[in-house]
Amino acid sequence: MQEINEKLQRLQCHFTWDFEVKDKMNIRHTLITLAFRLEHGPLCNRGTYLALKAYLHHLEGSPKEALAILQEAKEVLRKEPQGTFSRQALLVYGNYAWIYYHLTDYDKVDLYLAQIRQICQNLSSPETYSAPIPEVYAQKGWSLLAMGFRNGHLAKECFQKALELQESSVELQEGLAFSAFASWTQCYDEKLEEESQKLLEGLICSHPENYEAKVYLAQILCRKDDERVWHLANDVVQNSHNPELLRIAAKIYKFHFLFKAISTLRKAISLCGDYYLLYYDLGICYMDLLDRGFDKYRPAIVKAAIGYFKRSLEANPESMFSQLKLAKLYGERCPLYEEEVYLGMMEALPTASKRCQQSFYIHWGDFLVRKKGQKQAALRAYVACLAVPGDHPLERKQLGQRLEELA
Repeated sequence: MQEINEKLQRLQCHFTWDFEVKDKMNIRHTLITLAFRLEHGPLCNRGTYLALKAYLHHLEGSPKEALAILQEAKEVLRKEPQGTFSRQALLVYGNYAWIYYHLTDYDKVDLYLAQIRQICQNLSSPETYSAPIPEVYAQKGWSLLAMGFRNGHLAKECFQKALELQESSVELQEGLAFSAFASWTQCYDEKLEEESQKLLEGLICSHPENYEAKVYLAQILCRKDDERVWHLANDVVQNSHNPELLRIAAKIYKFHFLFKAISTLRKAISLCGDYYLLYYDLGICYMDLLDRGFDKYRPAIVKAAIGYFKRSLEANPESMFSQLKLAKLYGERCPLYEEEVYLGMMEALPTASKRCQQSFYIHWGDFLVRKKGQKQAALRAYVACLAVPGDHPLERKQLGQRLEELA
């Protein structure tokens, strides 16, 4: 048993890449966005995304479904150009071996370990159960990005290693550009901004129908080139059918063209009516209307916003962000009810993601100081937020503003 486990630990697959899977919420969201990637992304990444999907279903306790998805991944890889199957299959076979290990089917584990060993031998790899080849680095890079932009830096390193081992390709250039952009979204470093802008510009120049690259470039250019941003976002909205890209485009519109953002989100909902974040973002847009001088229609806007956040919770009952926004809107009518919602949410706080915890303490502190006038209690909430580990730029910025206000 220990010998098998030692061999499994040497594999290059989703079970050994040490992904940060925070909670069930994280798995559910990743499966949704993976579905978009599988439907709208390049065919060359389908095998990788299916293998990741199988891994996530294993984490959810659905091994039979995971094995069926791996079979689909294997069939997809067999359609790739001749000679690439074995190099791409190392990831899939690794996931197979691990799932059968958890099912205590050790004969199947040995079977897949033997196939991996043979592939590595054929590739003249210095390792018995892994191979330092560009295909594996690329698979790891795409998987890291699919698990969240917080992995951008690690993903970028993977694509850089892949590019060191083979000539540049569209897939690797795209991976490098997207991972550089993902890294920038986590720190807003000027050098990363320049690098990712240059990479995205090059990608769009050679592949003008890459709408994911266009929506990322538009985000970088916000507050720098409004006209270019408008044209990029319009191109995405007019030509892409990917609900996630439309959602990002709506975020870009929201700064100056709020009603365009609302219409874009409605278009996205028409394409995917059960994606909870589309309703969440639509609710946020209606809340923004309240801050832009539409007081004449305030009751109707509040009602509509509440309706969208409720739809978001119907699609994903565990969405703490939707609950927080609902609490704030309920406070428009009854501050006591708002307080009850916050108190009720505290029970689920220990199992929530770190970002959700930070956001909760900010909302709770805001309520205490603005609705109840309790500055010391609010300060304790903000300090509790400060104690939550994890560097989430938006929440950190909001927390800094609150602490300055109380100083």
